[in-house]
Amino acid sequence: MTNGYLILVLHAHLPYVRHPEAEGVLAEDWLYEAITETYIPLLNMMDNLDKKGVNFGLTLNISPTLAAMLSDELIQDRYQKHLEKMIELSEKEVYRTRNQPRLNKVAGLYRYLYKEAHYVFTEKYGKNLLKGFKELQDKGNLEIITSAATHGYLPLILTPEAINAQIRTGVQAYQENFERDPAGIWLPECGFKPEIDSILSENNIRYFISSTHGVLFAEPRPRYGIFAPIYTPEGVAAFGRDSESSKQVWSADEGYPGDYNYREFYRDIGYDLDYDYISPYLPDGQRKHLGLKYFKITGKTDNKEIYDPDRASEKAAEHAGNFLFNRQQQVNYLNQILDRKPVIVAPYDAELFGHWWFEGPQWLYYLFEKIHYDQDEVETITPSEYLEIYPRNQVAVPSESSWGYKGYHEVWLNESNDWIYRHLHEAEIKMGKLARQNSDLEKKESLEYRALNQLTRELLLAESSDWAFIMKADTMVDYAEMRTKKHLSNFFKLAKQIENGSIDGEFLQDLNNKDNLFPFLDFKVYIPEKNKLYSVEESVI
Repeated sequence: MTNGYLILVLHAHLPYVRHPEAEGVLAEDWLYEAITETYIPLLNMMDNLDKKGVNFGLTLNISPTLAAMLSDELIQDRYQKHLEKMIELSEKEVYRTRNQPRLNKVAGLYRYLYKEAHYVFTEKYGKNLLKGFKELQDKGNLEIITSAATHGYLPLILTPEAINAQIRTGVQAYQENFERDPAGIWLPECGFKPEIDSILSENNIRYFISSTHGVLFAEPRPRYGIFAPIYTPEGVAAFGRDSESSKQVWSADEGYPGDYNYREFYRDIGYDLDYDYISPYLPDGQRKHLGLKYFKITGKTDNKEIYDPDRASEKAAEHAGNFLFNRQQQVNYLNQILDRKPVIVAPYDAELFGHWWFEGPQWLYYLFEKIHYDQDEVETITPSEYLEIYPRNQVAVPSESSWGYKGYHEVWLNESNDWIYRHLHEAEIKMGKLARQNSDLEKKESLEYRALNQLTRELLLAESSDWAFIMKADTMVDYAEMRTKKHLSNFFKLAKQIENGSIDGEFLQDLNNKDNLFPFLDFKVYIPEKNKLYSVEESVI
């Protein structure tokens, strides 16, 4: 008899880093690494479970910008070439380490992984991994949810029209890619403020994932804490993150990924080997991570031992068993004190699995196997399945919150990035005004209509929470500032042309060639429905 439920949620997202004007832009590596180390291994993991008849429940957010890149022909072709270069490099590494058995074993592992990735990407799914995820969802064990269009941080977006544009475009992108309506949404950074739920409801979203304190500090206080969802006043379910299960996986210090037997992320041949040897794989000539890493974490010093894939795999199985044991104890205790079966919600960034924690996909595979074969106390389900079992839930207003540092908005609004918001807010107000002024436009192929659609794209791209996050993290700050300024500059230049009736067709076409995501996009997404959304234009000085 099942005593409780486990909802595993993976949030797969990357900002839009398509650069048709230049090949080898460093930001594109984010996508290539995530495809090779996370998305393909996750697809393989679920496909293998499905073939074995293992019943599993997994919820996966594929953000609209990530989906746009995965289905883009230019990026697909570039990624294929990237894989071919990595196969070539791994072959060279197998040869170079031929007299070093332990290193050679790891080099052989990488050669296999790159060749397998090439097969899965090019032959199995025809360069479009979305097909694989869609097939798994159609079979029933996977539930894919959407997110805001460009991962805009919704609590800091000024106008309801702009929030609605992010959410509705995310819903439309999902419908285009997966041929169904999304049941749930991943609010970017789990960022929530109370007025957002009405917009979610208007877009037929049934649930979202909340930070722990977003549910715990709801008004009135939830009877079941975070171990059951609450309904917002608009009828949207909020599932609260369980901090205990999250910490066991998330924390590099206290969680599983920090185990000394796992692969060390920061020791990479891109820095360890002779420059002349690796230079053919450095497009801009600068050293960088290439993905081939030969050492295990070993300890907190710089002394690192050679990685042992077999021992790491054993550890992944051991940690999967430990995670399951802890969830069993958790649900068994809660089942005694609650009048319904508890649900444990464990959300993580998908890129943790495989990219940062190389053994993460193996851990998931072992966990699902152990849940299926070894016990009957914990059952993995999706949020939609839980709401089918328990359609009646307490109504409460979730607290304004996020899952970022300190739990609110500080990561995305601080001295490193606060300068962006007056420009974003001005653009959001102007976009709403131009949309309303042109609400009677009908010819979608006209220059004016196309310009307004591109104006919407530029604003959505400027609103991406990734740029503010990178500025705060102090990593690729120049790139994040460049992207923010570029999209805002494009927006205001094009807006002025629209206002003056002097649209530059070549400029518009150039923008569309570079920033071509969401081909279905219609600027009228910014026109509020009567009696639902309102404009703050008149109240902003």
